[in-house]
Amino acid sequence: MLRWLLLPFSFFYGLAVWLRNKLFDVGILPSKEFEIPLIVVGNITVGGTGKTPHIEYLANLLSKNKKVAVLSRGYKRKSKGFVVAHDSSTIEQVGDEPRQIKRKFPHIAVAVHANRVSGIHKLMHGAADFDPDVILLDDAFQHRYVKAGLNILLVDYNRPLETDYLLPFGRLRESMYEKKRAHIVIVTKAPHDLKPIDRRIISKEMKLFPYQGLYFSYLKYGELSPVFCNKGDLTFAKCKELSYDALLVTGIANPSPLKEFLAPQFEHIEHLNFADHRNFTAKDLKRIERTLQKMKAKNVIVLTTEKDAVRMSDNPLFEKLNRSIYYVPVEVDFLFGDKEEFEKRVETYIKNNKKTPGLNRSV
Repeated sequence: MLRWLLLPFSFFYGLAVWLRNKLFDVGILPSKEFEIPLIVVGNITVGGTGKTPHIEYLANLLSKNKKVAVLSRGYKRKSKGFVVAHDSSTIEQVGDEPRQIKRKFPHIAVAVHANRVSGIHKLMHGAADFDPDVILLDDAFQHRYVKAGLNILLVDYNRPLETDYLLPFGRLRESMYEKKRAHIVIVTKAPHDLKPIDRRIISKEMKLFPYQGLYFSYLKYGELSPVFCNKGDLTFAKCKELSYDALLVTGIANPSPLKEFLAPQFEHIEHLNFADHRNFTAKDLKRIERTLQKMKAKNVIVLTTEKDAVRMSDNPLFEKLNRSIYYVPVEVDFLFGDKEEFEKRVETYIKNNKKTPGLNRSV
């Protein structure tokens, strides 16, 4: 009941966001357009829609024949200003998600800057040691000081916009009607067996415009990977065969899909759920160790997410767990044969908007 007391604050928050968007719409607040393909991947809800796996999907797709840069704000980093990620960069310098992306794609440029306009300028002028052909803007759907050529909006299948409310009563950063700014809408974390009739129902409820493409993606989890050593001897099949229990340690916005995937693989799963982007402490490690001691199974494995593994691998405290801690890699794929059409749309946009080096203009 106390939550309902937040509803009036949602009204005033919504009014402020509406006014801000209107000032951009009529040109009182300026949006800057650049002579280089810019692709935004973002959301309207707070956290948990799968931005990083989708950025990685695009990075993998485009970097095969293009020079790609990713620009993020570097959430929770301790550094200031514009920073280019390198192989040796830490999460304190660039943040956990940029660190993860750079580790998986060392051949692309990854940079962080709260000021996206300035960050794009710097990347276009060689700050990452090459001139990119395309820049991916991570979590920039609300960053309207940049006018991107392709806006990709992610919507969690399990949290429809139509049934949510504005902050702080709900989880919406802005009104669901602002999805009109998206060129592409992806319904993420959809069930693998989503039926065509359910797709049609969701498509109708979304009420998109003809210029907007709608696609459905799902999370695809990989085999167990050790956090600290190069080779691990455990697989899901072996854990199932030897009746392993698992202690799942997460610091992400929505661990539910991972828990559902892991449930059939283990006899029993204990879950320690920390806040999103958690920088794990010695106290957290002691809590993990206490939980392990209480688990009575003969065989126990500590599991975590790919994003949490990045933070743990940079934290010498967690080396104590060494060979007993694994992460579960994750990537996205598309349902209903959407993959080919989605990729063609992205590549067509880039082809039709090739960069003009060194030029940009304000609109």
